[in-house]
Amino acid sequence: MRWWVAVAQNETISTDELSGLVDTIIRAGELLVEEIEVYIAGGESVSAELKKTKIGVATGSKSLGLGIRTIDHGRIGSSGTNDPLAWRKCLDAAVSSGTLATPQEWGGLPGPAGQEQPLLSFDPEVRVEAGIAEEAINEMLKGAAEFPVQVMSGSSDLSTGFLHLANSNGICYSTKKSMVSVSLEAISDQSTGYEFDQSVRMSVDPENVGKKAAFFAHHNRSGADIKTGNYLLVLSPMAMAQLLGNVFIPAVNGRNVHAGRSKLAQSLGQEVADTSISIYDDPFRIFGPGSTWWDAEGVPTRHIDIIKDGILNEFLYDLKSGYRYGKQSTGSALRSGYGGLPGIGYHNLVFDGPRCNIWDEPAIYVHDVVGAHTANPMSGDFSVEISNPSWIENGTFGKPIRKAMYAGNVFDLLKEIDGIAKGERIIGSMVLPEVRLGGQRIIGT
Repeated sequence: MRWWVAVAQNETISTDELSGLVDTIIRAGELLVEEIEVYIAGGESVSAELKKTKIGVATGSKSLGLGIRTIDHGRIGSSGTNDPLAWRKCLDAAVSSGTLATPQEWGGLPGPAGQEQPLLSFDPEVRVEAGIAEEAINEMLKGAAEFPVQVMSGSSDLSTGFLHLANSNGICYSTKKSMVSVSLEAISDQSTGYEFDQSVRMSVDPENVGKKAAFFAHHNRSGADIKTGNYLLVLSPMAMAQLLGNVFIPAVNGRNVHAGRSKLAQSLGQEVADTSISIYDDPFRIFGPGSTWWDAEGVPTRHIDIIKDGILNEFLYDLKSGYRYGKQSTGSALRSGYGGLPGIGYHNLVFDGPRCNIWDEPAIYVHDVVGAHTANPMSGDFSVEISNPSWIENGTFGKPIRKAMYAGNVFDLLKEIDGIAKGERIIGSMVLPEVRLGGQRIIGT
């Protein structure tokens, strides 16, 4: 399949021409530095915005960016541009930035490994069309209409794109991505409700998103106070994602581990979670948002058991941190865009363990939390406001709770899980279930 992508001044360039351009850049770079890497990201998207019940004009955009990384005697330089035809200036800027960099241990960029594999994060059924985005908005409004609430805002986004990575050691990898997402916020009296859905495929359920957002806004409008104390708690996947993302993920980052910024630095081989819990990175998950056969540096990805049966097994490394600390890259390099350098991350973080019905006894349900970014990443301590809290009774939502805070420690939380729900949902690039926790501190009246 041939793609055509827009570049500066309304010019276009085909992927065949892009491939030739990449070869030209690499040959030119080899005359200046020991190694060179070229990263190209492009795509198109369309978004429809909702202000109360009025759909704004659906807007579309196309993007294309070029990133160049150079390595010479352990000095790493980088530069990026949104005009690939200006590659010579970009290359010169990368080389110049490398001359200012501090040399580090460097064992070389990777070479080719394995063969081309099927696409993992792309659905050809995803069509980037304004009409589809607007239809999703209307479906959310239909769902929200089941409750007497006022819709405040919402959005619908569709995108497709491609990535191309090549280097002077012979790597030449390409892949395609797609993403569909919808969200809606509603209000009833002083109570708000928010919900969203995302998928690589055309499998999102806009009507259900609207219905759930409206339900939470309507249900919690008459919430009652709760006394400060310890309670059985059920955390939604959204709440779990907030806490894990701000504390646990930084703690297993290899750079933080060796820089003394991780509480888990001395815990390899030790029990750090309930023995029923496993947390792993699965880069090969079919239709996973972060699925890929190679990371942002061309290192082959693999299944990583970060925690298996409660035992901490591995930290995450990219090439730079691996060479610096005498470790192997775990294929965990990510890029947030074509500019800048790769960093350590995960592809599809999966939280797993034996499943059960965690709604079978009274507990407080936490739909989301506010303020997780203020958690202490070193100690794991947090104090957050809980959004849309409610009692769950007899397998369903019971009396709503007006307002409360949740205080605890993320590392302790992993040891206090006493139940994992049978379902799961994708939050960003995390695959998370609902979890039940005993003895959690809730601060009320």
